[in-house]
Amino acid sequence: MKKRYLITGGAGFIGSNYVNRLLERKQVVTIYDNLSREGTSANIEWLRKMYGENSFQLIVGNICDDDLLNSVVKENIDTIVHLAAQVAVTTSVDNPKQDFEYNALGTFNVLEAARLSGNKPTILYASTNKVYGGMEEIRFVEEETNYRYANFPLGISEEQNLDFHSPYGCSKGCGDQYVRDYARIYGLPTIVMRQSCIYGTRQFGVEDQGWVAWFIIAAITNRPITIYGNGKQVRDILYIDDLLDAYDIALANLDKSSGKVFNIGGGIDNTISIWLEFKPILENLLGNEIPVTWSSWRPGDQPVYVSDIRKAKLILGWQPKTNTDIGIRKLFNWVQENKDIFPR
Repeated sequence: MKKRYLITGGAGFIGSNYVNRLLERKQVVTIYDNLSREGTSANIEWLRKMYGENSFQLIVGNICDDDLLNSVVKENIDTIVHLAAQVAVTTSVDNPKQDFEYNALGTFNVLEAARLSGNKPTILYASTNKVYGGMEEIRFVEEETNYRYANFPLGISEEQNLDFHSPYGCSKGCGDQYVRDYARIYGLPTIVMRQSCIYGTRQFGVEDQGWVAWFIIAAITNRPITIYGNGKQVRDILYIDDLLDAYDIALANLDKSSGKVFNIGGGIDNTISIWLEFKPILENLLGNEIPVTWSSWRPGDQPVYVSDIRKAKLILGWQPKTNTDIGIRKLFNWVQENKDIFPR
């Protein structure tokens, strides 16, 4: 049975990959995107080449345009995957008002459009681990090439206290809690995914967002790379296909997922330090050493963040399938094969 999907931010990295998956299943898809980010036009062109000019509806619009959003959601939308956002902490610090408008107000607009439509569409919201803040109270241990938690061997669970830090953390956290509360107050079926570092094909990473893709793109296209901090900062990274599997399972099992929050990341089995452990993998794929410059730590940069993903495994039966070596190789090969689409 066909469903009608609205994907906000559907021309971006995660969005275009999910649209691709939905079009493969011959679902009815509307993309809502302002096409402001690098790579979005290339992603739209790719989808049209794959499935045809009229295979989906594209609405070029701002998530803050509540009149336009209301008119779209009224069109009997069954499922909203809300990905449209300002995505960089550094940008949020430079322009906190715009960050608030896109992330907090934009998410509120999506929720209100769903509520006012009368159709009670399902809403899946892409939140972030940044809602947990700097977690300064959590002890960590410094090793030769990485950091690790002293007392959380499986990572940070959904029970961790929220502590919005940075304008980005505040705006995304505001959306996170609004989405959760619209399930409680208005009975909308909503799901919050607090995502860790997602990487994969169709990702046009830049220096302040999408670091796995950025390092690969920069290495292949001979751009300068700057490492902020000592390169031992650890993240759990999750390949795009595994994230979209989590979306699929959650949306197909609303009796288990509706109204809930899930930490979604690579988990303890897919951790890597951002340079000291990533560098040898990338240099091996590239076939030569990669010169870098070093700079001071960025404000609020966590020495380590790893998602405890046991709740998603217990409730949804989901866990990552793609390990870091395989995922990084897939992304590297895609960038290598498509390097002409990256502006130099």
